[in-house]
Parts: sequence; C-alpha cells; structure tokens
Amino acid sequence: MIIVPQKAIPEDILKDSVLAHIAEAYFSASKQLERKTKCSSTRGFILSTLRGGATLNQNQIATLLGLDRTVVHRSIKTMVREGLVSEKKAKSGKAILISLTLKGTRYRKRLIEARRAADAAVQKELTQEERSTLVGLLRRIAALKL
Repeated sequence: MIIVPQKAIPEDILKDSVLAHIAEAYFSASKQLERKTKCSSTRGFILSTLRGGATLNQNQIATLLGLDRTVVHRSIKTMVREGLVSEKKAKSGKAILISLTLKGTRYRKRLIEARRAADAAVQKELTQEERSTLVGLLRRIAALKL
C-alpha cells in the first residue's frame, strides 16, 4: 500500500476541486520518489532531456522544460561537480553544450527503474478497469482547453 504524506493542499480547496486532487496525487508521488532516489524533479527532467546522446545548451534545456534558466544553470553546475553531466564549449558561438556522462547515464537508468517500480506499486493497487478509467479520464482532462 502507498502511504500518502500529510495533505499539502488544504481540505477546503480539495473539497471542490478536481484539479487540486490531481495536483495532490502528483506532488505526493513525486515527493516520495524524490526522497527515495535523492533526485529532485528538476534534475530528473534535465537528465531526461539529455537522453539518447543528446547535447544541448542550458537555454535549450530550460526552454524545453519550461523552467527558469537560473534554476537549470544551478542544477547543471551541481550535476557537473557530481560527474553526471559534462560541459563542452560549442564550436560556434559562446554556448556551453551539456551532455550525459557514463555516470549520468547509469544514474538516469536507476531513476527510471525507481519510477517504474513506483508505477508498478500504483498499478497493483488498482484493477485493470480502474487503471483504464483513470488513464482515460486523465487524458480527457489533459486535452481540455481551459
């Protein structure tokens, strides 16, 4: 069974909001994964953009993720110090290109395994019909023009 930490969203907001319930579930799951893997979602997202041998500069990563460039810059500097990513000056211009190191690739693989294990735990709690219904409803919500 999945243990949900104390509610971060006040009950009076949850009472009338489907979106608040979706957010609560997402934040609860992501915080549990962060604690388990000791990897913030920002770092995980950055590592994901560099999958498959991709080499990008910090601005490209920030734009792809919709994150503030300063947040991305700080995370990348930490990951460089830890040996997860490497920096290389671009041949043209002054951009610094970022790519995964072997250590970063292994680290990313462990993160994926942890996410898959968490996903399996969630799926174990739901019947096939419940999973299908939930995924269908979430897709409908994601497609809404709000």
